Amino acid sequence: MKIENVFFRKEILVKSLLKKLAVSLLVISAATTLNAQSIIAGARNIGGGNATSNRNSDVANQQELRGVWVASVSNIDWPSKKGLSVEQQKRDFITILDNVKKWNMNAVFVQVKPAGDAFYPSKYSPWSEYLTGTQGKDPGYDPLKFMVEEAHKRGIQFHAWFNPYRLTATGGREKLSSDNIGKKRPDWTVIYGGHVYLNPGIPEVNNYVVDSIVEVVKNYDIDGVHMDDYFYPYKVKGQEYPDSAQYQKYGSKFASIGDWRRNNVNNLIEKLHKSIKKVNPNVEFGISPFGVWRNASTDPVKGSSTTAGVQNYDDLYADILLWMDKGWLDYVAPQIYWNQGFKAAEYNTLVKWWSKYAADSGTKLYIGQAAYKVNEWQNAKELVNQINFNRNYAQVKGSIFFSYKSLLTNPKNVTNSLKNGPYSSVPNENIVGMN
Repeated sequence: MKIENVFFRKEILVKSLLKKLAVSLLVISAATTLNAQSIIAGARNIGGGNATSNRNSDVANQQELRGVWVASVSNIDWPSKKGLSVEQQKRDFITILDNVKKWNMNAVFVQVKPAGDAFYPSKYSPWSEYLTGTQGKDPGYDPLKFMVEEAHKRGIQFHAWFNPYRLTATGGREKLSSDNIGKKRPDWTVIYGGHVYLNPGIPEVNNYVVDSIVEVVKNYDIDGVHMDDYFYPYKVKGQEYPDSAQYQKYGSKFASIGDWRRNNVNNLIEKLHKSIKKVNPNVEFGISPFGVWRNASTDPVKGSSTTAGVQNYDDLYADILLWMDKGWLDYVAPQIYWNQGFKAAEYNTLVKWWSKYAADSGTKLYIGQAAYKVNEWQNAKELVNQINFNRNYAQVKGSIFFSYKSLLTNPKNVTNSLKNGPYSSVPNENIVGMN
């Protein structure tokens, strides 16, 4: 153990004791305040020492999580476009937080590493093009430091959202800056569907991914590390994923290339979980997978009563149930992006299925909600009905909505309906299903 780590752990213990006292006092105050949310610690600058322990952890366990995904890739949610001034970027993000609080929600899941780039100064990744318009160009401030601090000022949890393997969201290698890992180590990459990805079949790749994420855990007071459904990429019709050479080199002990690929991702999840908890055990680690693990026609024992065209286990090589059973995840947030009554992947059916396996494994369950689909659904109350349905299951501890911009536009008055309906009160320990 390095000396600096010893000092860090002592600092954590001392600050944790002080913050538990602060939390107790703040919770009492929050109980009488309409807009009280979770009590969360302030952030640390990447150059300003180690991150403090999360003072939100005791409170969060008693609350319904009401989260919002804030996507940065392709400037979906924030920043709204490339090249905005620092002042405008800050104002826009504060507006996001103020709206989240106004809607009686309590968490943001912000994409801080969307495509092999970073929204913070990093020794592993270049600055994101979605800030300045040019990958590798310094925006003139530390966006992650700013975002964490402002979220915590408002009692809002901040979860850092990472995409582990994607290096380009659009275009090929020409999009990468000279300091991008895809340029420095092209032998670690593959081109698939016209995009550049890190190859999970190369052992050094997973080490790099873990180190690049733990860097954030060490230097910022984030509440969680979050990944979505992008492991091996979604399959491209007529194209084979180009990893046969690595399979020949590393996969001889596996019965199939699929088993080998799943093992590659398993190794990442296990190592990342252990590494996060070693640095700060209060930081949650969770995954938001595609909503169907396997169809029952594929797996009659464990599969869900669905006929989805994509399956986590078989197509994305993400064995979510294994990760839950092994205790490698603090929570799982399946993207159940279909409506109640949808035949191929029915919402209620999938909530019940995920609730069963969350209960069996002791993993917290959040539901990924498709706010972006509200205009497609015939029933204007569909999303409200889904939230009310979730509360019938004790395993469901809350929801995350994709994405902020969809809630902001208030399609079919759904954002107001949530605020005035199931979210009419602030998150508290009295919500059905909470511990």
